[in-house]
Formats: sequence, structure tokens, C-alpha cells
Amino acid sequence: MYNRRKFIKISAAGASLAAFSRSAIADTLIPSNDTSHPIVISTWDFGIVANKEAWKTLEKGGRALDAVEAGVKIPEADLHNHTVGRAGYPDRDGHVTLDACIMDEFGNCGSVAAIEYIAHPISVARLVMEKTPHVMLVGEGATQFAVEQGFKKEKLLTPESEKAWKEWLKTAKYSPVMNIENKQNIQGSKYNHDTIGMLAIDAKGNLSGACTTSGMAFKMHGRVGDSPIIGAGLYVDNEVGGATSTGVGEEVIRNVGSFLVVELMRQGHSPEEACKEAVMRIIKKKPETAKQIQVGFLAINKKGEYGAYALQPGFSFAVCNAEKQDLLIKGKSVY
Repeated sequence: MYNRRKFIKISAAGASLAAFSRSAIADTLIPSNDTSHPIVISTWDFGIVANKEAWKTLEKGGRALDAVEAGVKIPEADLHNHTVGRAGYPDRDGHVTLDACIMDEFGNCGSVAAIEYIAHPISVARLVMEKTPHVMLVGEGATQFAVEQGFKKEKLLTPESEKAWKEWLKTAKYSPVMNIENKQNIQGSKYNHDTIGMLAIDAKGNLSGACTTSGMAFKMHGRVGDSPIIGAGLYVDNEVGGATSTGVGEEVIRNVGSFLVVELMRQGHSPEEACKEAVMRIIKKKPETAKQIQVGFLAINKKGEYGAYALQPGFSFAVCNAEKQDLLIKGKSVY
């Protein structure tokens, strides 16, 4: 990457610089593209429609950051999706609180946690990144910032989500069921949670990522998982690749999971190998807990190679590029 130190060094060699050809200078200053085609990947089956939306930006040569924001806004707006966005299940006090973060190719990042009354937390997270000196805003402060930026404040608790919450109150028992997306008509499965994490490489070879969720259904008021935490739920390094996670966020936070995956790729591991090692760290630290929960990681490297791994079977991820628009891949698992 071209920086000030290189500029000073080149400027000091003014005489010799004049001897360079234009193409030689361009080769010195412009980073090479490591991918021949744009690509976007995201967690779970609802990632298919999210990827398609992101692809509209990527196929036109647009920036990966714009693509991932547009992509994850689709599940955020889906009234049938109770794990992400406006139709998410509330906490145990009946509040729908949302978490999201976003990160670009320059290492810039923004995040909101426990935000209420705002349908698209991912867009608020981007404005935190672009318009404030901070990385994360939470709770009432995040909502206040969103309103100041022109977002509409609205009730997010849908009739269906409210009905489920009142049903849950009869027992008030929290027992996560794994892989809610892949379970139908199973008592209690609707009370689980999952996240959409999305990673993209644009035509210039630059990476960005986004992650958004409504968190655990009927969680304690104020609980925040890994999704809005840079390094846990999402991490992007434009020299190496990006990673995101899904599942029970507490275990991801304890292992700084997405940052770990990217660092393992930096050391030469493939995306799948890096994801598996991150999963194994969770098992090593809490073997009994790991048997009872689901955590999955998804990663992509600078070359556009991708991979995933999870604790339990059932995790899936979606891939979209110039060749395939709706590919859904079953992730490998330890157990």
C-alpha cells in the first residue's frame, strides 16, 4: 500500500525518478488486484437473497462496502426473519434491540449495539464509522444519533414477535436450539437466534464486511453478543482477508474469533483451516459448553478463496460471483 514514507523516499530520489517510465511508476504506486472477479459470501440460507442484492453493486464495479451494506439490509427488513432486524424477537422485557457493525478496506469500522426503534442498524453503524470519531455507540445514545442522522424512529415489535414473547413468558426459560434456519415445526426452535455476516471482494480486489442481528431471543435486557464487536463478530484486513461468525456470541467474544481467523490466514492457513482452528479453540477452553451450542465461522482470503467451519452440523453459507448466484454450501463441523 502506498504511504507517506514511500512518498518521501521516492521524492528524495527525484533525479532517478525522472528516468522511470510511466508504467513503472504506476506499478510502484498502485496496488495490484488479487481477484479476477468480485465475490460475496454470507451466513445461512437467507444469505442467498442478501448476496443477490450485494451483487447488484459488485457487478457494476461498485465498492465492497456499499455492497455489504445493501446486502444485509435485505434480511434486516424481512418480516419473516426473527433473528435479524425489524422482526427480531425481543428481549425478556419486550424490547427489540439490534446490533450491527461494518468494516471497510482501510480498517475503518463502525458499530451500534442494543439500538432500539431503528429498522436498519447496519446503516447507522456505517454513519458511526463515517461521521463520528468513535467506533461504537450503544443503547439510547445510538438511537439518538440515528434520529439526528435522519432515521425514522418506529416500533419494531411485530404482532408475531409479540405473540411469541408472551408465549415464552409462561415459562420464561431460555434454552437455545441450534441452527434455527434449518429446523421447521420444532418446539422451541423459534426461540433461537442467528446472525447474517457478509464478506465481499470488489472488482478492485478490496474487501469489506458487515454483520447484523437481533441477538438472542428473550435475552436479558442490555445483553450484547459478538455481532457488533469488531474482532469478534467481524474482522477485515485488506492485505489478508475477512471473517465473520454466527451462533452463541459469548464464546466468540471470549476467543476474539473473527480476528483469530484472519490472523491464522495471515500465517498461511486456508479459510477453512483457519475457521476450524477457531472452533477448536472454543472446544479446548469449554468442551462441555461446546457440545451444547452452535458457533460457526465464515472466511474469505485475498485470493477469493472461502471456507467455513462450525461446532455442530447444520451451518450453511451462501456464495455469489459471476459464475454462481445462489449457491448454498453446507459448512463442515467438528461434532
